[in-house]
Amino acid sequence: MQFFNSLTRKVEEFNPLKNNEISIYVCGITPYDTTHLGHAFVYMSFDVLIRYLRYKGFDINYAQNVTDIDDDVLRKAKEENRDWQELGKYWTDKFLNDLKFLNILPPPHYVKATDSTEKIIEIIRDLVKKNLAYEKQGNVYFEVKKFKNYGQLSKYTREQMLLISKERGADPNDSNKKDSLDFILWQRAKTSEPSWKSPWGNGRPGWHIECSAMVNSYLGDRIDIHGGGRDLIYPHHESEIAQSESFTGKKPFVGTWMHIGTVMYEGEKMAKSLGNLVMISDLSKKYSANAIRWFLLAHHYRRPWEFKQQELEEVKEKVILIEKYLSIKNSTELNNQDLRQFERLIENDLDTPKVLDFVIQLSENPANKKTVARILEVLGFNFSS
Repeated sequence: MQFFNSLTRKVEEFNPLKNNEISIYVCGITPYDTTHLGHAFVYMSFDVLIRYLRYKGFDINYAQNVTDIDDDVLRKAKEENRDWQELGKYWTDKFLNDLKFLNILPPPHYVKATDSTEKIIEIIRDLVKKNLAYEKQGNVYFEVKKFKNYGQLSKYTREQMLLISKERGADPNDSNKKDSLDFILWQRAKTSEPSWKSPWGNGRPGWHIECSAMVNSYLGDRIDIHGGGRDLIYPHHESEIAQSESFTGKKPFVGTWMHIGTVMYEGEKMAKSLGNLVMISDLSKKYSANAIRWFLLAHHYRRPWEFKQQELEEVKEKVILIEKYLSIKNSTELNNQDLRQFERLIENDLDTPKVLDFVIQLSENPANKKTVARILEVLGFNFSS
């Protein structure tokens, strides 16, 4: 089984830490606004990976987070004059309904950042004690120069890091920082904002430390797979590596980093800030869950692609033909040779587009019905109703 590792930028043999269990962490949503097709592509990709690993007999220890306390959540709540917790619950529920419609399996550990403050404070206290983090005026920062491999994941230059971190909400000009690249672990409380008690005064966690705490609490010091969208490579995942490995002293923090390609629309990355969104809730009015799943899996998980309505229309017709094919009465047994070919394709860096082409090829012969049905079941399609 081989997957592309974003850290080494190579397709590598996948070797889990344990023989029968695989630990997976996928960064979740910040629930302050609507989710879109780009989000669905991320969680669909990992859904297929997890389903396949279970099909191969592995136990999966899977966690996903909800960043329910964040600058964006608080800003949006203030704009709409809503309680920040109520706002977060509203958008989290909407997101989960979209995933349920798409038949995406829920993670066993679905964790709010606000439920992890005790572990967050424990990690920060340890980093301060090791002189890897410092406190200034109620804020605590990770001192990047103390972690010699900072930048190993993104491969960015210092100038690129400064530019991107500013775009992602960091303040390189913060006068409390020893270095502009130092990132915040704990931020002091502001008037009227929610806060928690800590050794450095009332405040709330920084963005990156939340995921390190949740990984450590639910999956351990080291994990097999860590994933999310490509836009999280820097600064989020880069900073996770630094603080997690500094806390545990164990390397590597992650065996395989898997990042999902960007979904484009109208020539730009699909993003809330640009408003060029395609929502699952809108697509569901015209297309079945099977059609949307096929449409997403027809794109390789780590390559960027552009949403085109015509492509989805063509997929819709293709799925209708598959439904008709599966309604054929046929008692032929599973073809193990064809199942092995399916496994070879998907174990080559989760090549779902080639798997779907193989399914179409098999469906030209009625004798392959049971094999086709089994492959589609492993991929998370539901043609039973």
